[in-house]
Amino acid sequence: MIRRFLLVLALMTAAAPAFAVNPDEVLSDPALETRARTLSSELRCMVCQNQSIDDSNADLARDLRLLVRERITDGDSDEQVLNYIVSRYGEFVLLKPRVSARTLLLWGAPVLLILAGGASLIVFARKRAGKPTGSKLTAEEQARLAELLEK
Repeated sequence: MIRRFLLVLALMTAAAPAFAVNPDEVLSDPALETRARTLSSELRCMVCQNQSIDDSNADLARDLRLLVRERITDGDSDEQVLNYIVSRYGEFVLLKPRVSARTLLLWGAPVLLILAGGASLIVFARKRAGKPTGSKLTAEEQARLAELLEK
């Protein structure tokens, strides 16, 4: 009996993200609901941060889902809805950030740092290659070397 209860509880818990969108949120027009679900899957829950608002049960995610549906029913395009949400919450709300100067710098900085480090290592190695290392032999060491070479 306990095993069955635990199994049912585990199955209900595993499906929790599927119940994130409440029935009272669903739009009556299937086309608009599909657009809303698509947009909701692109927006990050600011509470959970690794879930879309479509998958999150947080109150803020619910508010954002309702806001997306409100904007869609008001006639906004998908891009207008995303721009509105981003204007209120910032670029972080997007699960896939847009390509901009900021994101290019963010993704390009590691590559630039690796290239700069490699170039500086090459320059440093070339400067050291032509320079002798160590000090000159003393007169005693030169005599000993000459003695060893004669043998």
